[in-house]
Amino acid sequence: MERSFNLFSPIDYRYSVEELKKYLSEEAFIKYKAKVEASLAKVLLKRKFISEKIYREIVEAVENISPEEVYEEEKRIKHDIRALVNCIRKRVSEEAKPYIHLFATSYDIVDTANVMRYRDAVENVILPDMIRLEKIWMEISLRYKDTLQIGRTHGQHAEPITFGFSIALYVHRWGERIVRVKEAKENLKGKFSGAVGAYNSLSIFFENPEEFEMDVLSELGLKPAEISTQIVPPEPVADFFHSIITSFGVLANFADDMRHLQRSEIGEVGEAFEEKQVGSSTMPQKKNPVNFENIKSMWKAILPRILTVYMDQISEHQRDLTNSCSQRFLPEILVAFDSSVRRMIRISEKLQVDAENMEKNFKMSEFKIIAEPLYIFLAVSGHPDAHEYVRGKVMECMREKKSLYKLVMEDESVKPYIDKIDERQKEILRNPSKYTGISSKKAEKIVNLWKERLSI
Repeated sequence: MERSFNLFSPIDYRYSVEELKKYLSEEAFIKYKAKVEASLAKVLLKRKFISEKIYREIVEAVENISPEEVYEEEKRIKHDIRALVNCIRKRVSEEAKPYIHLFATSYDIVDTANVMRYRDAVENVILPDMIRLEKIWMEISLRYKDTLQIGRTHGQHAEPITFGFSIALYVHRWGERIVRVKEAKENLKGKFSGAVGAYNSLSIFFENPEEFEMDVLSELGLKPAEISTQIVPPEPVADFFHSIITSFGVLANFADDMRHLQRSEIGEVGEAFEEKQVGSSTMPQKKNPVNFENIKSMWKAILPRILTVYMDQISEHQRDLTNSCSQRFLPEILVAFDSSVRRMIRISEKLQVDAENMEKNFKMSEFKIIAEPLYIFLAVSGHPDAHEYVRGKVMECMREKKSLYKLVMEDESVKPYIDKIDERQKEILRNPSKYTGISSKKAEKIVNLWKERLSI
């Protein structure tokens, strides 16, 4: 892959996704805008406004447009869409020139081109990557559905679960984001309704100008907004990018969880470390969770950009230019997100799981873990203040370094209640590793649920 270092954005020189260039690069943007102009010509042909010959001229001209010539023309006339139109006009006959961009306003072209490329980038690259990651997490969840792990709340040991169960949470959250991204992508709308959205020029020549708009957009696989101004209503685009940003949040949360589990004193998971990889410039022993940290860092850089998307909801009357510059940065959100999805795929495929350390960490709190089931068993057996009783015993067992189970079993004051606890319940008190609820079954259930919903 050819790489240029004479750039400003790290999205370009460090985090680029090659497959997205055909949809989200500036060259792609110009080509998508030219596609809208070609679609207009196709409908003019169908409506017998132009001949087959003129249509072919326009299509050939559109297919050969280069970004360099459009930018040179824009420097001259200071208008990007008219620059594109002029470049197309230069390539056609005098007979064809009047029909280039006929009835169109700039944002009939720009807004329609943008939603097309967002849609195509998601359909052809981003969603397949999201689904690939979902499959990997499903495999991890099932592989470790019975692997004991201590659950953590507020950074403290809580109750036993399984590692597969903890991953199943992300299978579910990510699956829901895939659905939301699909829905938001399908709700993107285009427009061909003119300078203020009222079909002024079209209505002079066509009895049903909305039908003309529909024809132009259907050639591009889009539906029109129900009503527009010079621009499409901004909410579908805002919803679309919201779905991307919330998906990025799930990715960052997973990265953060795994990063903490890689801490030296925890050591339950780890990124694969290549033979020649350097962890630190000064500490040769280091194996840092650099990829997990990179994903969270990228999320921090991209998350605030959703505020710009929300601010682009505001446009005075039928149009102002306050979204013109800001929306040019939106493709970077998609590239950064997909770059991080791909990074997560690489990490997850080689995720190292240390089941022995998980068991060792569980045993650190094994003597305290039975506090919840114990208090519930005592309460159900009739103890009037079971929670306070068990809380006091936990404090005692911590002071005396004794087993909570033994302390309670030796306490004659609770013997009448203990005698009411059945053997299955006592086995949980003796062996807290069995107190994992339905972690294993739930992991399987969630994975199967999303396999069915996503048909994967």
